[in-house]
Amino acid sequence: MAEVQSTEHRTQNTDKSQAEKRKPEATRDAYGKTLLELGKKRPDVVVLDADLSGSTKTIKFAKEFPERFFNMGIAEQDMIGTAAGLALAGKVPFASTFAVFETGRAWDQIRLTVCYSNTNVKLVATHSGITVGEDGASHQALEDIALMRTLPNMTVIVPADAAETESVINTIVDQKGPVYVRLGRAKVPYVMPDDYKFTPGKAFVFHIGKDVNIVAAGITVDMAREAAGILSKEGIDAGVINMSTIKPLDEETLLSAAKSSGFIVTAEEHSVIGGLGGAVCEFLAENYPVPVKRIGVQDSFGCSGRPAELLKLHGITAENIVETIKKALKK
Repeated sequence: MAEVQSTEHRTQNTDKSQAEKRKPEATRDAYGKTLLELGKKRPDVVVLDADLSGSTKTIKFAKEFPERFFNMGIAEQDMIGTAAGLALAGKVPFASTFAVFETGRAWDQIRLTVCYSNTNVKLVATHSGITVGEDGASHQALEDIALMRTLPNMTVIVPADAAETESVINTIVDQKGPVYVRLGRAKVPYVMPDDYKFTPGKAFVFHIGKDVNIVAAGITVDMAREAAGILSKEGIDAGVINMSTIKPLDEETLLSAAKSSGFIVTAEEHSVIGGLGGAVCEFLAENYPVPVKRIGVQDSFGCSGRPAELLKLHGITAENIVETIKKALKK
């Protein structure tokens, strides 16, 4: 098996009970808290926002360090260009807004001033995916991972919970080069163990399964673990892997999972085109072809509704993961 971060020595029930001791928290809230603490330790950290600091939670940093906070207004392209300039001046800029605006409206600036120039800019976007909810399709970024992972020099990260978000932010502040971190609006359960430390490009293995392995990122990690628990009661050994770094993909862990089970299921709160599912399929098709089922948004826009209702509408649930696996195994 690949040399990966793993909790094979822990039972899933033990991990779950530990996580349940902490109340669910939005990854954007963890970002705001961590950014504030970083500001106290790192005078080179600066923060930019596109008039949404109350929602992205960068407002915490803004109140404590107003001289290092820049509200660029509703001008995302300008924000990215300014962030690149600050990086070239030796600062470590964190530029934040909603995912749909950061990756969509400012894509050209990200491509040229951040990635082509390989500047040390940290793009941390909130309100990703359909769990933005009632704001509707115009605000639900379902293409952002695809847009960011096609860019050379860009690292793409999707934390599973608040604890991983904290570890990610504390790690990327010392990582040179462009990084895109995808965060959410809704509160999500804690799933990662207390001693977890994020390592860029390394997946976290809860369990490698013999029948199927579920590769998830973001809010779907908790769903994958729930699905694995249900399947285990029916005698199906389902592994769970948190692939929080979408680019660079942890190919070694993915290869081990494919060889162990011969069947992979991906789960993500993103379009199945170009996201985690796309990345997994691309790698396996060239290196170890096995059947893959992709759970996510199936080539459509979102719509207005409550987050839980939208997840059910698009089949992004633990129940759908279970159903998908059982149907596939029968074949």
